[in-house]
Amino acid sequence: MPRAKRAQVVSLTKVKSKGRDGRKQTMEAIREAIDTYDHVWVFSVHNMRNQYLKQVRNEFRTSRFFFGANRVMAKALGNTAEDEVAENIHKVSEKLVGDVGLLFTNQSVEETQKWFDQFTKDDYARAGTVATYRVVITAGEVLRGYTKEPFPNNMEPQLRQLGMPTMLRQGKITIDYDYVICEEGDKLTPQQAHLLKHFWEKMAVFKIKLLACYHKSSGELVGYAEESNDETNGESNDELGDEDGDESME
Repeated sequence: MPRAKRAQVVSLTKVKSKGRDGRKQTMEAIREAIDTYDHVWVFSVHNMRNQYLKQVRNEFRTSRFFFGANRVMAKALGNTAEDEVAENIHKVSEKLVGDVGLLFTNQSVEETQKWFDQFTKDDYARAGTVATYRVVITAGEVLRGYTKEPFPNNMEPQLRQLGMPTMLRQGKITIDYDYVICEEGDKLTPQQAHLLKHFWEKMAVFKIKLLACYHKSSGELVGYAEESNDETNGESNDELGDEDGDESME
C-alpha cells in the first residue's frame, strides 16, 4: 500500500523574489569574471539559434558568456567612472544597447576575432526576417531544392493552407501558374517563412558580431564595429531575454 504523502507547510515569509535573486547572482558572476579574465567583448547575435549558440559555448568553454538585461550587466560593471569596478570599464556599459551580450575570455584578441569571423551558420528565416532574394515556384509539378525533389502528395493541403494555389493531379502536387513566395526586401509573414522552410530555402545567417573589446591590463576599450538594425536582417533575438530579466549563457 503506498504511503500517504504528508502535507508540507510552506512559510510565505521565506519566499524571495526569484527575479531579484537572479539579477544579484548575475551581477556577482560578472564581477567575479572581471577579476578572472583579461578581455571583455561586447557582441551582438544575428538570427539567434540555440543549437549554434551551444557550439559557440563549447568552443569557448573556459570563457564566460552573459546575455540578458543590459541594465543589470551595466550595473555590475558600473555606469560611471565613480562606481565602475575596474578602470574605464564603465565605457563597456555604454555599449550595452539593444540585443547584445558580454564575453569574458583569456583568449587573445587575434584568436577570438579569427574564430568569430569564420563561424557562420545558414538557417531558415523566421517571420519578420527581411527576404534576401526572390523565390518563385514555376508552374507545373511543385518541386523543391536544387535536386528538384517532388513533395509527398499528403502535403498538398498544408501548402494550400499556406497560400499556394495547389492541386493534386494523378498523385502529384501541381500549380497552374508561377507562384511567388517572396520578393527581395519583403518582411516575411509566418506563412512565407513556413513555405520557405518547406522549399528548403535558407535565408537567415547565424553570426556573432564582435563590437568592442575591453582590455583589463590597460583599461582601454577598442571598438571594432557599430551595431546596425539592418544587419539583424529584421529578425528579433527573442531568445536573448529582455530588459527586465537576466540570463547567463553558462
